[in-house]
Amino acid sequence: MGELLREIGMIARALDSISNVEFKELELTKGQYIYLVRICENPGIIQEKLAELILVDRTTAARSIQKLEKAGFIEKRSDIVNKKIKKLYATAKGQATCPVILQEHAYSKGVALAGLSEQEQAQLLELTERVRENIEREWDFVKKGGTRHYLKE
Repeated sequence: MGELLREIGMIARALDSISNVEFKELELTKGQYIYLVRICENPGIIQEKLAELILVDRTTAARSIQKLEKAGFIEKRSDIVNKKIKKLYATAKGQATCPVILQEHAYSKGVALAGLSEQEQAQLLELTERVRENIEREWDFVKKGGTRHYLKE
């Protein structure tokens, strides 16, 4: 079953590479499109929740958010009650870019799922969600300082 994770990784890397090439003309660099879409979908999200949603560490999220803000795709606004809390919102430029990203996503989805019946697509989704949930638990465990014991002594 080692091949399964290898296949999933290959799919993810290929789709990411395609997106990075196609979104270059939109002035989006490596992987920033994911952050922008999630901010468009969740206006007012805080940086920590965004990092959890994408499954990246806070430092990685902070770097991408800073680049998106500098490029004019997003803005940070202070919370009305607690000024220390910074909420993330897409700017007009970001809002205009999100539909293009979503169109690319829909196109890639069609290519990826070509030849699969609706039932096969539903089954693939269900199984992939279960795999993701397993990995999310492990990711959370490791991020909180847990040590995995996979080496045989």
